[in-house]
Amino acid sequence: MTRSQALLNQIKGDNLMTDSRQRILTGDRPTGKLHLGHYVGSLKNRVELQNKYDTFLIIADVQALTTNFESPEQLSQDVRQVARDYLAAGIDPEKATIFVQSMVPEIAELTVFFSMIVTVNQLRHNPTIKAESEQYGYKEMTYGFLGYPISQAADISFCKANLVPVGEDQIPHIEQTRKIVRKFNNMYDQVFPEPEALISDFPRLMGLDGKAKMSKSLNNAIYLSDTEKEVNQKIMQAKTDPARIHKDDPGHPEVCTVFHYHQAFNTDESDEIEADCRAGRIGCVACKKRLGKKLNLFLDPMRERRIKYIENPALIDEILMRGTEKARKVAGETLSQVRAAMKLDYFSA
Repeated sequence: MTRSQALLNQIKGDNLMTDSRQRILTGDRPTGKLHLGHYVGSLKNRVELQNKYDTFLIIADVQALTTNFESPEQLSQDVRQVARDYLAAGIDPEKATIFVQSMVPEIAELTVFFSMIVTVNQLRHNPTIKAESEQYGYKEMTYGFLGYPISQAADISFCKANLVPVGEDQIPHIEQTRKIVRKFNNMYDQVFPEPEALISDFPRLMGLDGKAKMSKSLNNAIYLSDTEKEVNQKIMQAKTDPARIHKDDPGHPEVCTVFHYHQAFNTDESDEIEADCRAGRIGCVACKKRLGKKLNLFLDPMRERRIKYIENPALIDEILMRGTEKARKVAGETLSQVRAAMKLDYFSA
């Protein structure tokens, strides 16, 4: 029996509402390959959380259209890429439910219902919406972009998530969800729990250029799917201390991107490397080579897990379909309660 078949049997045999653990909802917009910044900022945490919580992982393809609506043809590939990165990083489909947002229409239905109780002014004053509209240079926002917090509230609420792992910049979205849920419960019935933000304390990983966060759009990322050769080439191009001219010059590791990565992925040696750098006992090239070796050792288990899905891509589709099937069952139960609370169950017995 394959792992995906075992998962399907588990799903069909379980009562979906009897899991006594708290439920979390987290995920990503499928806009390309995941990188080390994603791992440090969220994936590492998710791999640990799946052992403690009933975990729902959303691949938010509809929300990807808020900024990529002109090129939807890429989504099919990106959805599978994100799923492959999840599995390679250690997400276990028998512990976490991985599903595709657009294939759970109840989420879209709940988004519509929530949109009836949220004002446009509330959305316009959301600091994340304001920041992202400036980032993308939008003079006019589409309805979908402006309504992103409502869509996210539906993502969180359809499965009655108790906790949402987020970074500090996402707290306004969670607070918006709490307000929506509170207003719905007060107006109609106590259907939803008010979700809490589970704040990640992991540092943001800067890009190879040392000037910004790691990002595909800035071309400064090391991807989880990079080969050993690609990792080594990228590390050799990484920004270091600009004040170091000769390899025996005293360094300033606090301004060095490479040292920043040593702190994240080579903690056992980072203190030694810092001391050697400050004393001029290690040059930048040698430091980069040590980092490349450590990063490749770190990525090797992911590469091994990834091979199975590359050689048998149908496994990815099976896992996504099984997870989406479970998500739809949970969503169906929730939406039945929503319609009853709103007196929209006209023909129910």
